[in-house]
Amino acid sequence: MGLSYIPSKNTTFIPPNLTNCACIASPSWIYASSETGTYYTNSTYPVPLETRVSSENARRWCPWKYLAFPPTKPGDGIYPYPDDDIQRPEFSPCNSACAAYGTDKDCCVGKYHDPDVCKPSAYSKRAKIICPDAYSFAFDDQKSTFIIPTGGGWEIIMCPKGRSTNILRQLGDEMNELAESGSLTEATQKKLKDVTYIVSDKSLGNHVLPTALMMASTALTAALWLLA
Repeated sequence: MGLSYIPSKNTTFIPPNLTNCACIASPSWIYASSETGTYYTNSTYPVPLETRVSSENARRWCPWKYLAFPPTKPGDGIYPYPDDDIQRPEFSPCNSACAAYGTDKDCCVGKYHDPDVCKPSAYSKRAKIICPDAYSFAFDDQKSTFIIPTGGGWEIIMCPKGRSTNILRQLGDEMNELAESGSLTEATQKKLKDVTYIVSDKSLGNHVLPTALMMASTALTAALWLLA
């Protein structure tokens, strides 16, 4: 799934490589590895992409126990068979941990309704590898929230081709600037056009941090409750 921001008159200054995120998790839709692309933006503002996922990774990313429709094991399931050796179909939906089991722990409710208590499941950790910008569980706010000034709208793109975006990791400082001030400096605008800067190592992770002092904003969260 992809999201494309439609700016209002007061938000046309926001570059599309800060807003237009995508999750490509079906093997037949993944393009060759590339650090940037223009699938969801334009050549002036290239969007950072994840580079590690292959078609085979996408086919097998979902932990077996979370598969919505697990393939039948050989021998009608009577004989033990390593799950990783079983061929999965091109379209293989994956339930979140909450959707699969519905426990308080998996759904972050009850005594687990606390970001210091409820932690990401195996589903969430694998989903973030496939789709770094996706919101993968109830308290993923610190790593997966896009915050922009109010105004504008969104176009939802179903089954886009390309690669998943990696905006929050690579351009987290710029997202923080936009979230905190509602604007971007000329220097920041220049950085967002610079491919060398966009792909530079951000291994420490400059995640967007929500703050109580923030101006009115729209929070974009791409939830992965049933990811194919």
